[in-house]
Amino acid sequence: MRNFIWSLLLFTSAVFTSFSQTKQIEKGTYISNNKGQKIKLNLLDDNKYELVFYSGEYAIKGDSLLFVKNTPSGNSFDLDFKIDKKAKNIKVNFIDPSYYSFYLGTQKGKEEVKYQRLSDIRSKQDPNWTKNNLEFEIEKTDFLYLVYEEYDGKSDVFKYELPKDVSEITITYELAVLGDLKIFGFFDKTTNELRISEKSGVNPLVFTNAKDPQPVKKTSKVTPLESTSVSNWTYPGKEDVSSYDYGTGVAVDTAVAVADLTVAPPVYNQYNFKLKIENSLNKAISETKNSNNNKFLGVYVDSKKTAKESFDFFVKDQETQTGYSMYDGYNALYDVFNYYLAGADDKKWLKNNKITSDPTVVVLNGQGNILAIAKSDLEAQKYQFNYYGDFYRKLLRADAFVSLDDVLKNKKASDADLILAFNKAAALESSYDYEYNVDNNVSTEFVVTKTALDKKEVAQAWKKLIEAHQKDKQVNMYLAETIIKEIRNLGFTKQLFNEDRILNDTDFLAIDYLLKHSEEIENNRAAFNTKAGEIHALNNAVSEVSNALQQNLYASQDGLTGDVNKDKINSVYKKIIASGKGNFDAYRNYFYYLSQLQENDGSNTTYLKEFNTYFDSALSGGSPIEKLDAMFSGLDSSSSYSYDGWNSFKEYHSSTANSAAWTVVENQMNANYLKDAIKWSEYSLAVTKNNPYYLDTLAQLYYKDGQKQKAIETQTLAVKYSDVNTDQTTAQEIKEVLTKMQNGTY
Repeated sequence: MRNFIWSLLLFTSAVFTSFSQTKQIEKGTYISNNKGQKIKLNLLDDNKYELVFYSGEYAIKGDSLLFVKNTPSGNSFDLDFKIDKKAKNIKVNFIDPSYYSFYLGTQKGKEEVKYQRLSDIRSKQDPNWTKNNLEFEIEKTDFLYLVYEEYDGKSDVFKYELPKDVSEITITYELAVLGDLKIFGFFDKTTNELRISEKSGVNPLVFTNAKDPQPVKKTSKVTPLESTSVSNWTYPGKEDVSSYDYGTGVAVDTAVAVADLTVAPPVYNQYNFKLKIENSLNKAISETKNSNNNKFLGVYVDSKKTAKESFDFFVKDQETQTGYSMYDGYNALYDVFNYYLAGADDKKWLKNNKITSDPTVVVLNGQGNILAIAKSDLEAQKYQFNYYGDFYRKLLRADAFVSLDDVLKNKKASDADLILAFNKAAALESSYDYEYNVDNNVSTEFVVTKTALDKKEVAQAWKKLIEAHQKDKQVNMYLAETIIKEIRNLGFTKQLFNEDRILNDTDFLAIDYLLKHSEEIENNRAAFNTKAGEIHALNNAVSEVSNALQQNLYASQDGLTGDVNKDKINSVYKKIIASGKGNFDAYRNYFYYLSQLQENDGSNTTYLKEFNTYFDSALSGGSPIEKLDAMFSGLDSSSSYSYDGWNSFKEYHSSTANSAAWTVVENQMNANYLKDAIKWSEYSLAVTKNNPYYLDTLAQLYYKDGQKQKAIETQTLAVKYSDVNTDQTTAQEIKEVLTKMQNGTY
């Protein structure tokens, strides 16, 4: 995977060098928040560790594992300006430019950009590199470019427009500790291996399920005579790189570099977190319910005299570990467990729940339902109680099942209770089954509660809920989030029953709810997504509806495909467009549907009319690239093109404009749109220059419009730019069309 593994090794060595200098190393979670990238080191039991470099969301599509990247923490610069009308030049202060691969460029108006390597400027200004900061002057200019060139050939280029009369620029920077990997996973059913690689697929990392038998590592049959570790190893003729600083690109004094390792170790913050221990079970359950919807209560049952001492020691340790996770301030995300030591007053509760073993650890939800039991003491289970562990995810899933089951059976349950129960199930991270210990009476490991739900009962309750909210004047954000997950096949149906399905009548009613409240959802989603103690990732509602409709085409259920919903889906798109709420994703999917439909007279009038409206309002006028760039910058994070990138976004628009124009070439019934089609075709070539397919389309449109000489000139270019990458059949047709145009037989 390119430089991925090497980067991990470099960082791992740096982490352990730092921790070796601390006075005492404790188990728990440590965080390195370098340059805005949070990296976690979990020191676990049995001297095991985990380094967590990348985290985010994922989606499973068939045998593919798709990773949804978080907001990138890439390289960035920060500029500060001073203004002085009398200044003849611009003074530049670059703060601590210790990296070799910086470039600075200047541009006056539309002239060519002039670049200089920053290290070259520094060598002229300060040949001995004695100063931390770099100061130099440049001529007055309109634009400033800052570039960071990585060793793998990728460069980050930033263009800045300078204020008028700027006299001084101060530049600071942050470099990403870890690059933005575009990773992809594929499950090989023949070998039961999960292969993760960057999109090139080269050198994948191969994973096997920890539950499956692991391959036996092959041992070498030949043992070396000696095995030693040599510092500064070399041989005659080998370039001496031991004294080369890869940051600055210059030689350094090795003795000084070694001495630098003895500086004071970095300080690792720990929030002084304290748990609130209640003196009764009812209070402990109530406190758990009121604190956090995803919080659980660990109850320790132990009649030994040392139980209180063991419990207090456990609580103190949990406070320490949670404090490390929170880093430098309270974060409800990691405050997911309360604890209670059962006493004499709890005998009735223990008897009613048939808890007879001693010691026992019981986990309850905020309603007092038992989610898990282990015939064990606290010490043996202490590392289960943390936000990061698989056990916490199992509790969330068990809680979702139990909570929904309780609400469905409770005739006094409120509408809000039902919404939260559905939301809790929809919000689960992934869909999977647990391993359950068979014998609850002897297991020393946690046995997680398994609750059976009736699929028809769940579907009926959801239908009544959606129908009851059709006339809401204000949006319920939890309901909106649940609807979005459900229509995207990521919601409670998938989580509870592990089934994919096509959209039904209830889903289309739910979509109406989203569209009705789309503006309110957009206005409130930032606050909703950052709600303390909760995890939400609500995207733009219109984009999510559009993506769900598109996804539905490829879904299947009971022998039917999503194609049966085509008419309903088209009506939803028409509703979106007519309301003025259509964004790029909505239009994109709408055009896809319309392009495959024909009117009764054989024309594509509806498609061409709608595309022309979009073209005139969003694409025409001004610089095509600048307009597309503005649109691309405003894409919602849920849009596939926010992942595929700028080039794919640009190519989509040029390709779609050409496709619409070609519809006019191909179908005489669309002749009324000839002038518009020329407009679209010219646009496609303004975005993607010298494309032989697009040139062929434009030439034929010119000819049909009576501009024969212009058509011949354009078709000549189409022939010229046809190459080995052009489909050979099409290339031959392009030549034949040119011949017909030239001899008047077109």
